[in-house]
Amino acid sequence: MKGNYLMVLAVGLAISIFSAPLAAHHGYAAYDTDKKVTVKGTVTDWRWSNPHCIIQLDVKDENGNVAHWVAETENPGAMARNGWSRESIKVGDQITLSAVPVKNGRPVGRIIEILLSSGQKLAGRVNTDAQVTVDENAKP
Repeated sequence: MKGNYLMVLAVGLAISIFSAPLAAHHGYAAYDTDKKVTVKGTVTDWRWSNPHCIIQLDVKDENGNVAHWVAETENPGAMARNGWSRESIKVGDQITLSAVPVKNGRPVGRIIEILLSSGQKLAGRVNTDAQVTVDENAKP
């Protein structure tokens, strides 16, 4: 009996140790959750796939320089429950992207919302623990 108890305890401990890194995958440490950026651009790629849906777009600044933005959101199942579909966005679409930017300043973010040229808004899912404040002076 004592041997079974120790075996169950050892297996339980091993599972908890080896599964901890899986939870770390969904952290927000790379994102500056105190900021929000909004950029307008042309979709160059839209990936409706696990583990995260990813959009890429080209954004021109006021000098005509192009920045290649990449933004991610949740998995397709979660996004479908939020009103998205594989056909929601197409390459060539003009969109306005609001995102939580990464801390290192690169053109990468976590989608808060996408505004399509039709006026339809698609809400991304941001970690509810992350308090996002609007940076009114944010530029692409």
